[in-house]
Amino acid sequence: MLSTQSSIKSLISAIALAGCVLTGLSVRSLAQSNPGLVLWSGVKRENILRYHLDFNGAPNYWDRYRLRIPKKKLELGVAQFSISYPDYYDGKFDVDKIEVRVDGKSIPVSEVVWDKENYSLQIYMEEPVPAKQNVELVLSNVKNPDGGTYYFVCYVLASGDIPLPTYVGTWIVSIGR
Repeated sequence: MLSTQSSIKSLISAIALAGCVLTGLSVRSLAQSNPGLVLWSGVKRENILRYHLDFNGAPNYWDRYRLRIPKKKLELGVAQFSISYPDYYDGKFDVDKIEVRVDGKSIPVSEVVWDKENYSLQIYMEEPVPAKQNVELVLSNVKNPDGGTYYFVCYVLASGDIPLPTYVGTWIVSIGR
């Protein structure tokens, strides 16, 4: 009787341990898909934008960033996207490999300017992106930094007579976490 109880306890312990390990692995794989659970970021929950790193955000390796903007954030047509990032981000961007996708379809970009001194990327559109569309900014051939958490802040300039920069949201990108 005693050996049956200890066998059951050992089995339950093994199942619990396996469950913890599997849960930890699945959380690790989801960590590079979106901001996940953010408790103290200083960014309001409704302003946190989703993203995906195609090659898992490994430090000092090449990656592709998919920075997503939901249609509810784009009230007006967009002539320019502006992304600012922190001064401690030491990754590298390939401006020739940046594209804008609207509802999954690539649309023409007029010019991309990487302003290294002011820590920003400016993406100018050939034609304005229509309002109320899901947008994905795809940054290919990005060399990831050493690792850490980086706030990529997005502003858009609406198409029209007086283009005013409008805050859209923030991607909280984790590299090597």
